[in-house]
Amino acid sequence: MLEVGRIDRPHGLHGEVVVTLTSDRLERLAPGSVLATDRGPLAVRSSRPHQHRHLVRFDRILDRDDAETWRSVVLSAEALDDPGDDTFWVHELIGCTLLDQHGDEHGTVVSVHQNPASDLLELDDGRLVPMAFLTGHVPGERIEVDVPDGLLYDIEGG
Repeated sequence: MLEVGRIDRPHGLHGEVVVTLTSDRLERLAPGSVLATDRGPLAVRSSRPHQHRHLVRFDRILDRDDAETWRSVVLSAEALDDPGDDTFWVHELIGCTLLDQHGDEHGTVVSVHQNPASDLLELDDGRLVPMAFLTGHVPGERIEVDVPDGLLYDIEGG
């Protein structure tokens, strides 16, 4: 499951909530969509854009009191299968072995950090590798990079 958004707060008296969508896929909030939470599934009844976020009515949130109890709940959904989409998904990168252009292994990706210039892959030893150097990958298995000399080696040359 991928985190796709979060319920921020109630809006109005009739159960509508403000949702921050962390996905760029607006169909996540289409009427009839079902989102998972740690409190069970929520079905979208309606949604509309509102100040860089969305106002959403869910099937299980009936009034403002209900909405208040859902504050800060994370919304999740299955990954969408989109053939031809060259997007990298974090869940496909975590756990991959990083290989440089010479075929040398440099560890396992444990995290991905957002960075304005280029997202950064964090390796299990703490090194950071900009995703701008990524040349290929096999989801859940390996990531191939073409990096400048010295980027993946420590000062002693190891």
